[in-house]
Amino acid sequence: MKLFSRIISTLFHPLLMPTIGLFLIFNAGSHISFMPIELRRIIYLVVFISSCLLPITLIPLFLMLKVIKNVYMENRRERIMPIFTAGFFYFLGYFLLKRIPSIPPFLESYVLATLIAVYSALIITFFWKISIHMIGIGGLTGGILALSLRFGLDLWVWFSIALVIAGLIGTARLYLKAHSPAQIYAGFATGFFLVLLSILM
Repeated sequence: MKLFSRIISTLFHPLLMPTIGLFLIFNAGSHISFMPIELRRIIYLVVFISSCLLPITLIPLFLMLKVIKNVYMENRRERIMPIFTAGFFYFLGYFLLKRIPSIPPFLESYVLATLIAVYSALIITFFWKISIHMIGIGGLTGGILALSLRFGLDLWVWFSIALVIAGLIGTARLYLKAHSPAQIYAGFATGFFLVLLSILM
């Protein structure tokens, strides 16, 4: 069960959520799905590099400088610098996306929402160890609902799958004793409502 929990935590790592969400947006059946493939590739690259690849490349440096003890970052204070640098890269990605011609407003709002979620996680982490994994999947779930409401799409299957995955991630984090139930629920609610409201408003 411990191995399974580790696999779930890795497969659905919060750094992967923006890219997964982008994939869902491009395949939801809205007008965004008809964007030129070249433009989609550029957006994929910007989002993946800024939200996943660049933050991961700093992990060895943090380990070498003893900012973190291990990749699991079990201590609340260990998470502050990695989240801060991730937020910087998210901002860089958002800055670059805004300069891409004819990018749909929804995509811009989605990336901005993920940026807001990261900085909210940073502020909370100064005081409390909230679940970043659950903020990630909560944000993805909120993004699916926002996409459905904004464009009138029937995405309830995707929404239901996201809820099941959220349950798996929450259970895995609890089994690994990485978080308390309150930190799990608060993480999901924070990600869900931040992304949903940021996009719709």
